[in-house]
Amino acid sequence: MVDVITENLDLWSSAMINKSTAGRGTSNKQTAYGIKKLRELILELAVRGKLMPQDPNDEPAGVLLKKIDEEKRNLLESGEIKKQFSSSEIEDYEIPFFLPKGWEWSRIGNIGRDWGQKTPISDFTYIDVSSIINILGLITNPEIISASNAPSRARKIVKIGTVIYSTVRPYLKNICVIENEYLPEPIASTAFAILHPLQNMPGRFFAMYFRSPTFVAYVESVQNGIAYPAINDKQFFNGLVPIPPLNEQHRIVAKVDELMALCDQLEQQQTDSIAAHKTLVQTLLGTLTQAADAAEFEQAWSRIANHFDALFTTESSIDQLKQTLLQLAVMGKLVPHDPNDEPASILLEKIAEEHGKTGKGRTAKNKPELDLSQKVILPSSWEVALFQDITKVITCGMASTPKYYDSGRIFLSAKNVKPYRFMPDDHKFVDEETYRKITQNAKPEKGDILLTRVGAGIGEAALIDQDIDFAYYVSLTLIKPYLQYLNSTYLLHWLNSPEGVKKSLDNIYGTGMSQGNLNVNQVRMFSIPIPPLNEQHRIVAKVDELMALCDSLKARIAAAQTTQLQLADVIVEQAVA
Repeated sequence: MVDVITENLDLWSSAMINKSTAGRGTSNKQTAYGIKKLRELILELAVRGKLMPQDPNDEPAGVLLKKIDEEKRNLLESGEIKKQFSSSEIEDYEIPFFLPKGWEWSRIGNIGRDWGQKTPISDFTYIDVSSIINILGLITNPEIISASNAPSRARKIVKIGTVIYSTVRPYLKNICVIENEYLPEPIASTAFAILHPLQNMPGRFFAMYFRSPTFVAYVESVQNGIAYPAINDKQFFNGLVPIPPLNEQHRIVAKVDELMALCDQLEQQQTDSIAAHKTLVQTLLGTLTQAADAAEFEQAWSRIANHFDALFTTESSIDQLKQTLLQLAVMGKLVPHDPNDEPASILLEKIAEEHGKTGKGRTAKNKPELDLSQKVILPSSWEVALFQDITKVITCGMASTPKYYDSGRIFLSAKNVKPYRFMPDDHKFVDEETYRKITQNAKPEKGDILLTRVGAGIGEAALIDQDIDFAYYVSLTLIKPYLQYLNSTYLLHWLNSPEGVKKSLDNIYGTGMSQGNLNVNQVRMFSIPIPPLNEQHRIVAKVDELMALCDSLKARIAAAQTTQLQLADVIVEQAVA
């Protein structure tokens, strides 16, 4: 059965689950689903006797269980242990799978002992549930506590070789074997079930079994509670455990250690490979945005195009590409320039006239500067403007929380806006008076932009792409561009690009610093590159075209990943059948 592990190493290494968030240009995190399934498979094969061949010369487990029974009787007679578990016959319906010849089923409570309980009278080493690194099954930094400060749960005695199993939130798999000597003496929490295997059986074999899918399924069938599920000691000790011959137990532990080390190597290689791939993609995409002229840009793109299939193989890399496309778009590097286009300077003069008609006037006394991440020279037909100079209104919504009703006027907040996604369906209702108070100076309209100004999604922007009347909370900023002179989708691309709000927030708060809120005046002072209107339209069309291609590529990657996950599941199911 080891062949099913070693012959599918590529599958175990490549089967990944993507944890992605919605919207353009977001980052993705991946989990090693294939290696996780491989670890589960190793444990399941081990406890089913399918990981390695049996040795007919081994003393059968039936003989071992008789020796255990005799040892327990002696311990009871000597008063060293108390009878804590009333054993019942194992019924056929309880048996989860058939065992190899020489193995036996037993109830957990029949194969070991505990060491009793005590109230600490001096300093002790406290092993709490939080002391265990559940992924590794190791104890880390147990706390030394004085008797006067002992928690009420600090009662259970443990020794080297004892298996401790957390009966509180067992899905966390806080399971380990006491393998080191602790001074002062160790005492464990009553949240653990204590099992010290008899007849020198290795505790690690049983710790492995308690982590296996078979035992997890048993625990899930008897546990109580939903938010904080738990099992009691009686349920734990009543569970079944497969007992191999003693020599085979030791061989299984050694083989599992060997294979888990292989999993560790695969996981490290996978981590290194993902990090290297991400760095390579970032570096090569960076050569596009850093290109000094058209020739250098063409050379950089040629390098990427020649290795496109190798570079863009993950959702994360596609999202990096999307962000680069947006950056190129607002830097004037995505579409060719037409010398016949009316330059942006004239466009801004027309907007200034509109400002004058409304009594606002143009507020920028000097030509604003653009703070691009890469110091580039914008095309000659482009201009730089402040947001306040290209918009009719920039304002936020209601500052205080209104009274909500079961019906009435629609009321939206930051949760209704994600990058490129206006989501008004999940809304609240306010009365007519509140609606009019919020919208009397600036009523949201189709073509306007909403920008989140607080919270985890600060700086996310979406276009109002439908005719809908609504009021809105202070967590949203309403931006009303001059639509006759500007393509609002171009503005949206800038806001959601690396050179947009993210860059502006870094300038305001400092790179990597916590960002509290984005006030309206800060939004008004955003510096944005403005292309000629016709070029804005071409940029939007090209971005839409390229984003659609990226989404198509992501869909193919997702489909391939789904196939890999399904294949990993099938291999596991067949291996343990």
